[in-house]
Amino acid sequence: MSDPRDPFVPRRPGPAGRGNPLASPWLTAGLAAVALALVVASVALPGLLAAPGATPSPSTSGGCPPVCPSPSSPAPSVEPTFVRPTPSPAPTFMTYTVRAGDTLTSIAREFRTSARSIAWWNRGTYPSLDPESEGYEPNRIDIGWKLVLIPGVIVDETTPPTPSPGPSGSPSPTFTFLPTFSPLPSASPAGGQPATVVSHGSRSSGQIALTFDMGGRLDPASDIVQWLIDHDVPATLFPTGKTGSTAELGIAALQLAATHPELFDFGNHSWDHPDFRDLTAAQVADQLLSTENGLAPLVGSTKPWFRPPFGGWNEKVRPRVGAAGWGYLVMWDIDTIDWRPAADGGPTAADIVAKIEANARGGSIVLMHLGGYNTLEALPGILAAIEAKGLEPVTLTELLGD
Repeated sequence: MSDPRDPFVPRRPGPAGRGNPLASPWLTAGLAAVALALVVASVALPGLLAAPGATPSPSTSGGCPPVCPSPSSPAPSVEPTFVRPTPSPAPTFMTYTVRAGDTLTSIAREFRTSARSIAWWNRGTYPSLDPESEGYEPNRIDIGWKLVLIPGVIVDETTPPTPSPGPSGSPSPTFTFLPTFSPLPSASPAGGQPATVVSHGSRSSGQIALTFDMGGRLDPASDIVQWLIDHDVPATLFPTGKTGSTAELGIAALQLAATHPELFDFGNHSWDHPDFRDLTAAQVADQLLSTENGLAPLVGSTKPWFRPPFGGWNEKVRPRVGAAGWGYLVMWDIDTIDWRPAADGGPTAADIVAKIEANARGGSIVLMHLGGYNTLEALPGILAAIEAKGLEPVTLTELLGD
């Protein structure tokens, strides 16, 4: 009998599949289940790994995987964020470079502020502009100086800026501005419109403008200007161009007044005092421009103020004056007639005071002369009288600024 353990003896096969582990039906079912799980995982796993809240785009043709965004799909909406409203900007400085013929007064008129405000703002850079200094020289500004200023703002001198700002790039100072500001008149009405005739300001203003013409007699001119300076009284001067730029006493008076631009306005009173009603348009322009050119080196521009010689004007004069660049034809409501000597029926000092005391009211414009015979002697009484009536002397710019 053959030995069943003999490896060369053929054995009879057992039942089907017996002895082959891969042929097990249980194993086959398990492998199928694993394969199915892998397929399911391959589909679900990317979605599980996506950012919370994100919705995968559907699959597109061309074999793009399920998470590939469709080119035509709209971008996801984004919740709007809160944006704080932008506050109104505070007044900011600008820098002005001084040119030939400039004065603090002319610069202040151009930018609708005051000469003294410009001095306060620039005293740190230019000590001669410090109103609190003994060396205060507001009329000495040099070509090329860079002055900082804020258009349309006037410094409240009860709390002036300190330290004073320098040119751009300097630290910002602390300011106190006036709570209200009346815009200053422009140099001339837009489009060269006829000059506006004014004989007084607002009757409710509580202010009064003392104005002084200059031409002819000049003996007391500098003394009157000095008195106004010593007593801190604002005024507006109307020199003729010939007297103000060629007469020694006239030049001296204007130079003195120009050292205090915070006190004085300057207007145009023609070149040599003709009656403008008798002039052609070209002659009107020549009278005004010759005066402007003659006085500008001393006091700056005389615009926008023009006072007609003899108070003479008509409907032809107004458009010609406006076309030349002067916006205001300045008359008066109180005429002291101080140009006439008492010996010829003119007023004494007491007469001048009495006339102003009887007629002055809010907005009044008083006509006097730097060559008035008794004007200097009358000034103390004039000041006392208007103060007793509760009126404050101001320049035309201040009186007519609103």
